[in-house]
Amino acid sequence: ASDGGDALRALVRAANTLLQQHRYRAALAVLKGFRNGAVYGAKIRAPHALVMTFLFKSGSLREKLKSIAQATYAHSRNLAYFVFTYKGLMALQSRLQGKKIPFHSFFAACIGGWLVFGENNPINSQIIMYLLSRILFGLSRLAVEKGYIPQPKQDPFPLVAALIWGTVLWLFEYHRQTLQPSLQSSMTYLYDDSNVWHDVYDFLIYNKRTDSK
Repeated sequence: ASDGGDALRALVRAANTLLQQHRYRAALAVLKGFRNGAVYGAKIRAPHALVMTFLFKSGSLREKLKSIAQATYAHSRNLAYFVFTYKGLMALQSRLQGKKIPFHSFFAACIGGWLVFGENNPINSQIIMYLLSRILFGLSRLAVEKGYIPQPKQDPFPLVAALIWGTVLWLFEYHRQTLQPSLQSSMTYLYDDSNVWHDVYDFLIYNKRTDSK
């Protein structure tokens, strides 16, 4: 047991020594990026998948748990692969050109996005839509900072909120098929299911009356 403990401590010391080597820093940063992508993806997706699955999906407990595990794994894997690809290409471009320039980031992320998130599936679609909304806000702020558009005299957020909600409810009421399935489910629960009841049970306690009622 003592020999095993000594070997483990020696291995840890060797690993720590390797991690302090500056010449391997770029490669090690890529590996840690892969690790952080996997962990963060799981932390983000697991609670979301848990809530959405138990709220809106039917099926047995085993099927629901399997769905949660699959969604969590897919998000964790994709984010890990993307970070690995992005940081690897960033390091390669910087090494080839001898310096880091803004285009490197855009190019590396484009390649990573194409390779990792290019498949049109529910998880990737949700991630892309999440990023798109942040990009639109970010580009708007950048345009103001750079002077491309004037600084608003009043906070434009109330108008943006009004237009966003107006548009999404118009789409839901008249062009529902254009919205993401999970958003359709949420809005159906809020706006359609609240129009139907039979007694106090499915008015206050349950959303829908079961067949036994």
